[in-house]
Amino acid sequence: MGIKDMFLYLYCQHRPSKGSKQLVKAFAPSVAYFGFASLLTLVYYTEWKAITEWIPIYNTKYPKPEAEATKK
Repeated sequence: MGIKDMFLYLYCQHRPSKGSKQLVKAFAPSVAYFGFASLLTLVYYTEWKAITEWIPIYNTKYPKPEAEATKK
């Protein structure tokens, strides 16, 4: 029995009802917002420089490289 057959077997055994599908549709936006807020919180507390240097006001805490001053 392959993996595809196992998943098909599980899906056929436990098909979601109409009410379950409606609940998923109702909570999907809340789950998306919660996930996005969690990601932003993770970036804020870990100070992930690769991401936070692209946030407009928050990126002022990183010094800018002065490449033009060293060229002259």
